[in-house]
Amino acid sequence: MNLVIVESPTKAKTIAKFVGKDFIVESSYGHLRDLPKSKLGIDLENNFEPQYVIPRKAQPRVTVLRKAAAKAKKTILATDPDREGEAIAWHLIQALGLNKQSEKSPDRVQRIVFHEITESAIKEALSNPRAIDTNLVDAQQARRILDRLVGYKLSPFLWKKVARGLSAGRVQSVTLRLIVEREEEIKSFKPENYWTIAVELKKPGNDKTEAMEPSTFEATLFEVDGRQIEKLDIKTEEESKKIVSDLEGADYAVLGVEKKEVGKNPLPPFTTSTLQQAASQRIGFSSKKTMFLAQKLYEDGHITYMRTDSVHVSGEALAAAASWIKNNLGKDYALPEPRVFKTKSRLAQEAHEAVRPTNISDKPESLKLEKDARRLYDLIWRRFVASQLPQAVFDSTRVEVSATSKKPPSRNHKLQANGNVMRFDGFLKIWQIKLEEKKLPSLRAQEELALEKVLPEAHQTEPPPRYNEASLIKTLEKYGIGRPSTYAPIISVIQERNYVEKNQGRFYPTGIGATVNKVLTENFPEIFNVEFTAMMEEDLDEIAEGQKKWRDVIKEFYDPFIKILNQKYEEVKKSDFHEETDIKCDLCGKPMVIKFGRFGRFLACSGYPECKNAKPLKEPPKLIGMKCPKCGEGDVIERRVSKRGRARGKIFWGCSRYPKCDYASWTNPLAPK
Repeated sequence: MNLVIVESPTKAKTIAKFVGKDFIVESSYGHLRDLPKSKLGIDLENNFEPQYVIPRKAQPRVTVLRKAAAKAKKTILATDPDREGEAIAWHLIQALGLNKQSEKSPDRVQRIVFHEITESAIKEALSNPRAIDTNLVDAQQARRILDRLVGYKLSPFLWKKVARGLSAGRVQSVTLRLIVEREEEIKSFKPENYWTIAVELKKPGNDKTEAMEPSTFEATLFEVDGRQIEKLDIKTEEESKKIVSDLEGADYAVLGVEKKEVGKNPLPPFTTSTLQQAASQRIGFSSKKTMFLAQKLYEDGHITYMRTDSVHVSGEALAAAASWIKNNLGKDYALPEPRVFKTKSRLAQEAHEAVRPTNISDKPESLKLEKDARRLYDLIWRRFVASQLPQAVFDSTRVEVSATSKKPPSRNHKLQANGNVMRFDGFLKIWQIKLEEKKLPSLRAQEELALEKVLPEAHQTEPPPRYNEASLIKTLEKYGIGRPSTYAPIISVIQERNYVEKNQGRFYPTGIGATVNKVLTENFPEIFNVEFTAMMEEDLDEIAEGQKKWRDVIKEFYDPFIKILNQKYEEVKKSDFHEETDIKCDLCGKPMVIKFGRFGRFLACSGYPECKNAKPLKEPPKLIGMKCPKCGEGDVIERRVSKRGRARGKIFWGCSRYPKCDYASWTNPLAPK
């Protein structure tokens, strides 16, 4: 018998359908070896040699797989086609002693990769085994060791200088910094007033054709006496009133009409990043939920591998899409040749494909999927089909209007109106987006127009919005922080640590999150910044390409890092992060200060350790704008952190009228279902 080993039992079950009776398919249930939890697990005196262990919970699985591999004719490692999957395959060889088998018989241990779990893909992979890609393994090891060094060396510093139970992460802390800095931008933002001015115009004698076309339309001011009016140019109400007065007594005429056909192209099929962004925007899924469901869809054989930077699509899939579109949508929607998208990511391998359905004929409604999995599959299916459909075509019209004021001094104003009418839906037949069509009346140059009314409108500039899942992922990708496969765990971790909270889909830093960010950015500015983190990602990419050695990259990072850390242990005092208050200690009379604990702020005596008096700090509840489902009172649900029992440190939502009302929920009641 031949033994095939994959990571998950679901994937094993799907593959078992395609390989026949000569194969046994087993699962490793993820990593069989890892760095130990109880210590650093990296030999700093021996060139950063990792000290891998087999966790206790994985030992029974190792025993099962060792016995199966000893009996097998061949052991085939079929883990995922990325750095993590390559590392799991390498660890399987070490943990199961397969290297000894391959020394005796090189063909006895094989590595295969595939990007979709279909019969043809599995058989193709079995026919083309390859060796372990040690460059990919080294890149994964380097990331794991870097993250361990930062976490295990820097977290004790936070414990000593701020509060017990805190932790730091190489990439998570930079993501936290982005959220904190956005909050600071919002707080320091000073709004500016400005006015926009439009007019409602009528084409004389157009009443009878109103059913066919509009009789009135709006045009917006964009020029006065040859000077372009920019967004913030009209700053005061007085300026606005002066222009309104001119426009109310002006003669209006059409200066010109420009008509053209405009085509809008579909977006490429999904990468990991664009899938997470679209799922957040369109169906309200967190990146964590999106990746969980996508993993299941992949392992069940419904979509291609969901961790990819590539928009490449195989020739077979393009041909299948063309055939399906012609047979189901008609020849008007068939392209003369497939649309090919160019991958922007330098590291994306063309062998890797975009996230797409494995079988385009499997329409979302035809598959037996649970509700949320179907919604995600529907998104993936529609995006792929739309990518192979024609442009949407619009008739675009731009009308320029002159307004010459009669009152002296005479001033010349120019206004414009834009019309947009869809002529052919193209890809929008499958991939719906919100488009507001605007039809204008039929107009010609020199035609006179009648003024209906002037429409001045006051505005204020707005601060930048807080990040949501989609915009945060887009920013991480833009700056090269982390990689698409790491976005979901990054965002989850900063929430689990109570550094960031999510309210109505937007991220807010917590008090402890802002303090941790202050400590890290003020004392380790060279490490916790966007540029350095992006540079480290590039180093990891170069390791994966075989251009750099992983030990050299880690040494280059670690030597200055540990030097700065030791220096900061001496320089930084815990009291640097205490807030003074006017409250006196009721035991010794000394001032109380506000300190940070794992669960937030509290009052403590400044005379510590001689006086250990401490009290909870009463702060206003963090209301989420929702009435209680149990007692019915309005705007009383608040976000809290559990301080007791096995749930200690976990976030929950409860009624602020407690103990009168005991409503509580471990899931955010405002989160999309």
